[in-house]
Amino acid sequence: MLTDIGTEELAHMEIISAIIYQLTKDLTIEEIKSSGFDTYFVDHTLALYPVAASGTPFTATYFQSKGDPITDLMEDLAAEQKARTTYDNILRLADDPDVKDPIKFLREREIVHFQRFGETLGVVQENLDSKNYYAFNPAFDNRQ
Repeated sequence: MLTDIGTEELAHMEIISAIIYQLTKDLTIEEIKSSGFDTYFVDHTLALYPVAASGTPFTATYFQSKGDPITDLMEDLAAEQKARTTYDNILRLADDPDVKDPIKFLREREIVHFQRFGETLGVVQENLDSKNYYAFNPAFDNRQ
């Protein structure tokens, strides 16, 4: 499940990158300036450089991993909801069907990922000793 979702998330980045490339590849300098894209252009021209809408560059610190399956699955659930909200916000701003249609698809996939992570969390919880549910890290502590 984790490998499948991880692979699909990389495909999401590819889809978003393709959309951005198609929207920016033929921009003129005047269009770049009038759209507010000029500060990005100064640093990256029209190259794809993963940044948040706020301008914060992508970093590995976005991957919140503790090594505890319950903690990590909760983080995964939250990440899927954050991605869904981001897609919701893009859909509020976009008016081009060639942008909206793939964003709707990606939004649907985030919902499915959320559901799969929730199911996996349930399986993990069922396999833990319910009396000591949060008293140990099953990925690290050896419980006899």
